[in-house]
Amino acid sequence: MGTAESTKRKQMSAIPSTAQKEPNSHTSMADQKDNIDDFKVQTAKHPNLGSAPLRPHSEQSKDRMSKRLSTDSNGTSDGGVGSSTPVEVTALEESFRRFAIHGDTRATGKDLHGKNWSKLCKDCGVIDGKHITLTDVDIVFSKVKKKSCRTITYDEFRAALAELARKKYKEKTGEEAEAEVFKLIEGKTPVIAGVTRAVASPTVSRLTDPTKFTGSHKERFDDTGRGKGKAGRVDVVDTSGYVSGYKHRGTYEKKLNKLA
Repeated sequence: MGTAESTKRKQMSAIPSTAQKEPNSHTSMADQKDNIDDFKVQTAKHPNLGSAPLRPHSEQSKDRMSKRLSTDSNGTSDGGVGSSTPVEVTALEESFRRFAIHGDTRATGKDLHGKNWSKLCKDCGVIDGKHITLTDVDIVFSKVKKKSCRTITYDEFRAALAELARKKYKEKTGEEAEAEVFKLIEGKTPVIAGVTRAVASPTVSRLTDPTKFTGSHKERFDDTGRGKGKAGRVDVVDTSGYVSGYKHRGTYEKKLNKLA
């Protein structure tokens, strides 16, 4: 009896259980759907599956996860707004961004507040004091921006420039006037306060010309206008003679030759 029971137990243990036969029975419907989608994509790319075998399921899961993360980080699908695809920036938009971040370390360059808008119009020459004044610039800014916002976007910026252009160049058509205003702004950067530019003028040229210096200032430069350094600032005493400060060294022989 003992031998028969042990043999029966061995036979029962050799039969695989339902859990062993179906280890992936707990797989969700979403994973099965993803596998089917991946199979369809690879079938379309590789009609001959014998020459292009399917990748392991673990690699496919990693690819799907990386795609989701990239989509979430970009905020849109491939090629849309926020995509990592580089977009060509015009000179006008580049100037808009430079003025938008001027003086504000937290600015992103996507919107422009009123202070920098006025600075842009002033630095780029849009404000001429005749056709366009600072008051006109402020009025246009308040007109194009949204009521709940304190900044304007790039599209609103172009609309504001278009309105100023029609007022600045009344004798030209709308497109020609806009083109003239855009030329004033394209490629410009904010002027930093406290930094002055060198201006060529007769007064400056006279003050920086060493040949026109007089007195002790003239002694600091040679005939070519090059500075002498310490020799031009300090009286160097010649101690080569038998008397300190003697300046007529070698003249005795010259006098004897003249007398002879």
